[in-house]
Parts: sequence; C-alpha cells; structure tokens
Amino acid sequence: MTPESQPADAMAQMPASVPADLAALLDADEPVLAQVALDLDDALRFTAGHLVLTPRRLIARQSGGDWQSWPLADGMRLHLHDHAGVGCLALDAPHARLATWRYTLAQHADAARLSDAFAREQAVRAVGGTRAPHAEPEDSLRDFGGDVEPAEADSGWALMRLGRFARPYRSQLIIGFILTVLSTAATLVPPYLTMPLMDEVLIPFQNGAPIDITKATWYLGGLLVSALLAWLLGWGRTYLLAWVSERIGADLRTTTYEHLQQLSLEYFGGKRTGDLMARIGSETDRICVFLSLHLLDFATDVLMIIMTALILVSIDPWLATVTLLPLPFIAWMIHAVRDRLKHGFEKVDRIWSEITNVLADTIPGIRVVKAFAQEKREVARFREANDHNLAVNDRVNTVWSLFSPTVTLLTEVGLLIVWGFGIWLIANKQISVGVLAAFLAYISRFYLRLDSMSRIVSVTQKAAAGAKRIFDILDRVSSVPEPAQPVPLGRVEGRIDIRQAAFRYGSRSVLRGVSLTIAPGEMIGLVGHSGSGKSTLVNLICRFYDVSEGSIRVDGIDIRSLAISGYRHNIGVVLQEPFLFFGTIAENIAYGKPQATRAEIIAAARAAHAHEFILRLPHGYDSLVGERGQSLSGGERQRISIARALLIDPRILILDEATSSVDTATEKEIQKALDNLVRGRTTIAVAHRLSTLRRADRLVVLDRGQVVEEGPHDVLMARQGAYFRLYQAQSRPADGDVVAWNNNADETT
Repeated sequence: MTPESQPADAMAQMPASVPADLAALLDADEPVLAQVALDLDDALRFTAGHLVLTPRRLIARQSGGDWQSWPLADGMRLHLHDHAGVGCLALDAPHARLATWRYTLAQHADAARLSDAFAREQAVRAVGGTRAPHAEPEDSLRDFGGDVEPAEADSGWALMRLGRFARPYRSQLIIGFILTVLSTAATLVPPYLTMPLMDEVLIPFQNGAPIDITKATWYLGGLLVSALLAWLLGWGRTYLLAWVSERIGADLRTTTYEHLQQLSLEYFGGKRTGDLMARIGSETDRICVFLSLHLLDFATDVLMIIMTALILVSIDPWLATVTLLPLPFIAWMIHAVRDRLKHGFEKVDRIWSEITNVLADTIPGIRVVKAFAQEKREVARFREANDHNLAVNDRVNTVWSLFSPTVTLLTEVGLLIVWGFGIWLIANKQISVGVLAAFLAYISRFYLRLDSMSRIVSVTQKAAAGAKRIFDILDRVSSVPEPAQPVPLGRVEGRIDIRQAAFRYGSRSVLRGVSLTIAPGEMIGLVGHSGSGKSTLVNLICRFYDVSEGSIRVDGIDIRSLAISGYRHNIGVVLQEPFLFFGTIAENIAYGKPQATRAEIIAAARAAHAHEFILRLPHGYDSLVGERGQSLSGGERQRISIARALLIDPRILILDEATSSVDTATEKEIQKALDNLVRGRTTIAVAHRLSTLRRADRLVVLDRGQVVEEGPHDVLMARQGAYFRLYQAQSRPADGDVVAWNNNADETT
C-alpha cells in the first residue's frame, strides 16, 4: 500500500517525523503511538536509525538498512536503561532477547514515551481489552538508574560461547577429535580379544586340550599392539588439545584485557580491582584447565560410553539391556544436581572475589594499615571473607558429596545385576564364559567412564560460572562510543567551545547548561566548592564521559565525532595523585611516548625541574620507582608526572589539583615546572588552593553544576560575589585577613 492509497484520515494522523518509506509499510488503521530517533549502533558508534511503536508491532531500522518488525505478543517486555550518556531499549520475549537499540540521552524523553506506550499496550493485551483508537501516550519522564549492560545469560550458554575463541584452531581441533575417536577405539580392543582368548585357548586347556600357541600368540600380540596404539594416540591427542587450550586461554585473557581497556571510566567506577583481577586471572586459568583436561576427559567418556554400548548390544542384546539399566537414573541425577551446582559455583566465584578484593585493598595500602595500626582489623576482614567462602563451599560440597557416592552405588548395583544375569545365561548355555568375561571388562570401563562423566559435572559448572563472569566483561559496551566514521583531526590549535553542556549520573544532575569558550593558548582556572562539578567538566573535556545534553567542540569539531585515541593524544593530564607504574623513572616519563629518546626524556625532566633529584638517585634515570612510585616523595612523583605530560607536547593541558597535596617549598618547585608546562598551551586548571591559579587568564566559578561567575581575579574580587566569598573563606583560616592576590603571587614566585 502506498501513501497515496491510504485513507485521508490515516494520513492526517501520521506524525510528520515518520519516514515516508515507513508510512508506506503501515496499514490504514495502524497509527504511530511513539517513536525514537536512534543515533547509536550496537557498538555505540554514531549512526542514524528509527524505532516506531504501533498498536500491533515494533518497527525499527538501523543505519540505512531495511525495516524490521516485531509483532506484539503476550509476555513481551521492553526494558529501558541509561547511564553516563547512553540509553538502551531492550525487547525481551519470555525466554530470549529479541532486539536491543541504543541512543544518546538527547533522545531519552522520546524513549521514555515509547516505553510507557509499550507498557500500556501490553497491559491492555493482558486483560483482553481494547485500547482507545489513536490514543496519544502520556508525556511522562522517569528516573533512570540502570546501566548499559548485557542481559543476564545462562552460564552453560556462556561456556558454549567459548567456541568463538576456538575458531582459529579448527583444524587442530578436528585432528584432536579424530585422535580421540581412534584412541578410544584402541582401548576397546583388549576386552573384545579376551572372548576368543578364554573360549578358544584357556577353557579348552582347562578341559584337557593342549594350548594353541599360535592363537595365544596372535591374541596376546593383538593386546600388545592395541595397548601401544592406544598409548601413542592418547599422547598425540592430549598434547594437541592441551596446546590448543593454552592458546584459547591466552587469547581469552588478551581479549578480555583489551576489551577492559576500551571501557569507559564509568564501568571501573562500579568495580573492585580484586574482582577484575580474579576474572582475568583465576577464571581464565580455570577455563583453560577445563578445556585442556576435563573437556577432553568428557569427550573420551562420551565416546567410550557410546562405543561400549554398541559393542555390548552386538555381543548380546539382552545382557546389554540389563547393563544399561542404571543409565537413566544417573542421567536424571546429573540433570537434577546440575542447576544446584551451577548456582552454587557462581556464588563461590563471587565470594572468592571478596577475598581477592581484601588483598587488592590491603597490600597496596599496607602503609596506611600499619600507620593506623589496623593489622588486626584487616586480618578480621580477611578471616570474615574466608569464612564466608568456606561456608558457601560447604553448601556446594554437601550436594556434591551426596551425588558422587550415589552414582558409584548405582554402578556397583548394575555390576552385580550383570553378574547375576550373566551367571543365569551361562547356566542355561545361552552365552559362554568368554562372553561374560568380555562383558564384565566392558561394563567395568563403561561404569568407570559413567562415574567419571558424572564427576565432570562439578568442574563443568565451575568453568561455566567462570566463563559467564568473563563474558560479563566482554558483553559490556563502552558508554563513550567510538564514531563509525571519525572526522580526521589535523593540527590542534586548542580552541574549546562548551555549549549548554549537561551531565548526570543516573538520575542525579551534575552539570546543567554550562557554556564556556576557551581561546587557544588561554589558561583558565576552575574553582568552586567540592561537588560543584569541576572534575566532571574536566572529565567531559577529556571525553572520559560524554555529555548528556549539549556539546563540547575542539577547533569547531564535536569531540564525539573524533577518534578517541587520536583526540586524547592531544591532551596532557597532571593529576592530584600522580600514578607511577612499577619500572624505571625513564620508562614512566616516556609512558605517553614509548619511542622517546633518552635526550627527549632528559629535556622533559629538566623542564619539569626533576633532572636534579633524578641524578641524585643511585641509578639516575634507570632507578626503579617501586610500586605506584612509593620510593619517591609526593613532590618528586608530581614532577615526574609533569615531565610525562611535557614529553608528549600536548596542545590541551589539564591540571587537576596538581599542587594541593604538597608542602609550600615543594609547591614552589612544582609551580616552576608548571610554568614551563602551560606555556603556549590551552590550559584548564582545577584547584582548591586559589593561590596556584595566579597565572590564569580567567577564573570560572562553578556552583551546583552551573557557571556562576567568570573573569580575572581582580574583577571577581571587586564584584564581591561567589568567588570573593570563596577566597575569603580560604584565606581567613590562615591569618584572619584577606590576603591580597599580588602578595600571594609574590610568595609563590
């Protein structure tokens, strides 16, 4: 149906913003209830799309593709999440996720309307009622508290998803599977040879006939050859599959860590270091052990059971039927216990991360622990976490301890049944002693493998729980999207335009309508009380987060359209607490420019006033700084940080409380280094200590997320407004008087 052929009243009710090609797809009596412009794709890159709700279906198109539709049905739910500048609409059926659409928070009002309209349509559908024709959705907004995260996934499915890491090793895995089949078949040869060995050699000899040496030699030779062949094939498949599993584990660790590096600061703000370390370390190691050992055993067990069952049926179907009687009961037990073990091991993993978190907190902070004499408290924390871990493991082991012996009991009972039935068959001359001996040899292996396979349930669920925690990271998408087609960034001049920028954490507004223009080479100071939004504004400029509303432009280009790494290469950051990596001083200075020559490193250190104290160290620039730079003083670490920023020669410089945690003498040294650093660069300095902003061209005063004043120090002091009160409050505790700006400047020069 074309738009021209639709009834006039239907066309009149069609919103003007509905794309023309979509209007052609809608029925005459199918109004548009709500719609959202989708400006992000699944990888959180900027794109153009559309999502429309009608009384019958959801219709969507992404990035110029074809329209897709999802008819509304009972049990469907539309989930709405958002966090740190990214929103998400997820359509779920009762047992599956059907689709996910992402957008920036500029579209959150439309998304909320669509979500509300969808909920009303489903409510009407649930009670079997009818909706008012062409009813308009309410204009309602809601508080969002969710995060852009993947839907809850079953841990068993997470284990299956490891197949993507196995694809590069398909040929090795196929060879390994063939070797597994052949080695399993080789191990099944000896019991088969025991039948003729007993019936044709041993039993005739027992009845008075001489031993047939030729037959005995052939059968014994066959046993030896099969044993050697099974050993050779087993060695080959074990080595090959272990080789593959180690590489899958290494790829999994690398991919997880690489993906972790691409996530925004918002993700790390809600995670514990110990938990992430446990996931990348112990969880991947557990998965690797499962792939290299237990999965191989499981495959061997399955093949052994299938092949043995076929051989038993071929020898004697009735005896085989009796042999397989316990199998359904064992399968039922495995199914019943699997879910309890799955949830138990998932909880064990979470509790184990608590222990790792205590270690990650206390070991780097051991100086604080000892300084405040809190060793006993930290030991108590560790003991509490350890006891919690012990209690959870005890509950899991209670289930497992009952399951495993029960399987063993069933196999023993099955063996007794075979003995009894076999003796009855021999007494009735239906089978020979050799057949029963072969049966007993086979079922011993059969039940042994069955028992082994049941025990693998435990390690499988442990590996599945670990895989789920790994994919919790891999499925997380960054809230700071990389543009699909980045705008090329030439030489940066350093002009920054902030236009009506707003930002919020969840439902809490942090910045509102901030507008600010910074000229190339200009230095501005951000001042304000704690929580006024200074650091948040700096984070937005660095694009650690994206604005919820408005925009930030550098040299006239919206920073969201620039490649993230290319943009940040033009930004130098000096933090209040400089972080130094374990390594030499030269390596830390060259962190942002690893290819820097020693001459460039020394030049940066000289400009940062760090060269002199570096030369006093035992090994100069090759001296180790210790973990987090603990072997250096706070002022020395700060000057290393300044040298690190100088070396990359950034056009935009961020100084975040760079001198707030040092003494006055050290501050003077750092200030000299900063004077060299800011020269010729666009500089944004955040400071509580207002004296450190003496060289700022302009001061911007923030209060409750808004710019309340801006201008030079003298002008703001003359106004006696927010900045004047802030300066008064900071100066009064020092000497009871308002210290003149010029005097303060003289003290720091």
